[in-house]
Amino acid sequence: MLQTVSEWLWWDRLWLPGNLSWSDLEDSEDHIYAKTSHLYAAVPCAFCLLLVRYLFERYLATPLANVWGIRDRVRLKAESNHVLESFFCGQKRAPSQADVRSLCKKTSWTERKVQLWFRRRRNQERAGLRKRFCEASWRCVFYFFAFIYGVVALYDKPWLYNLREVWAGFPKQSMLPSQHWYYLLEIGFYLSLILSLTFDVKRKDFKEQVIHHIATLTLLCFSWISNYIRIGTLVMVVHDSADILLEGAKVLNYAKWHQTANIIFVVFTAIFMLTRLVIFPFWLIHCTWVYPLELFPPFFGYYFFNVMLCILLMLHLYWAALISRMLYKCLFSKLEGDDRSDEDEDDSDTPEERNHKLNHKNGSGTRGRANGH
Repeated sequence: MLQTVSEWLWWDRLWLPGNLSWSDLEDSEDHIYAKTSHLYAAVPCAFCLLLVRYLFERYLATPLANVWGIRDRVRLKAESNHVLESFFCGQKRAPSQADVRSLCKKTSWTERKVQLWFRRRRNQERAGLRKRFCEASWRCVFYFFAFIYGVVALYDKPWLYNLREVWAGFPKQSMLPSQHWYYLLEIGFYLSLILSLTFDVKRKDFKEQVIHHIATLTLLCFSWISNYIRIGTLVMVVHDSADILLEGAKVLNYAKWHQTANIIFVVFTAIFMLTRLVIFPFWLIHCTWVYPLELFPPFFGYYFFNVMLCILLMLHLYWAALISRMLYKCLFSKLEGDDRSDEDEDDSDTPEERNHKLNHKNGSGTRGRANGH
């Protein structure tokens, strides 16, 4: 049964155009093709990147945070209470007013004390500022070097300047060493992000991030196996270009270089909109959607690859909406973080007091504040 499933999964007609078969992509003296077995190297690469990340954050990012005076906010720990802890872990992190009254009866606590316990307990779950700084620093450094490597690997390639060259001789296109290492680095990185999801900062778009990482890994692996490597490298370098500035703006924002961070964020927004909403759909997706049909009839792999690219595009549209909202705050109020994350709640404020303060800020024209990343 497993053999039958494997034969169907790797059926030539699913992944290759025309009358080609996998035997046509066997290595020869002048042609070397990507193989599925090569992808196994991404697993040790991911663990190596996790080790490098640990060393980077411990011996570079943390000392830099000390130099810039980046400190975690002092948080008061919620006192031990089995009833409230069970409710927090098993039902809701933010109880309604009716829930608070019910819990008051079970614990013999006042409403204010119960609300204070939940605020402190929620704060305990939030990542500290130094952790966010270290994470953003690591991603900024990785995206920077990955982008530089991508530019070096592509600057002299004809398909960078003429997208029709992406499909010249497809799929019998020999894999270059620079492409091999570029793919291995990117696949290993996104695999490391999935492996580190449990201890990374959890943002409000956590589910979208998981979908993005899985879609990206699927695209990278499929494009590797089916020899869509030329278009794959173009997609990677386009995506990395904006991510450098985003993570860099976060780093500077945590260091309280707010004006510089805002300027970089404005530049990031322009590059994000250009690369993700213009170049990606109107150049790259157009390249994968239109040009192949001039050479061979559509097949399953053709549709699969384009659908995955469209899923990425939908995620870009979602993030473009968030970025536009943050840009508005950057230009017309005060941007202090990332709308995708929660900031610490003040132990001294009740929900009614916090709502009153928020309404007062919004109504008086005082600068608002984005949730701290």
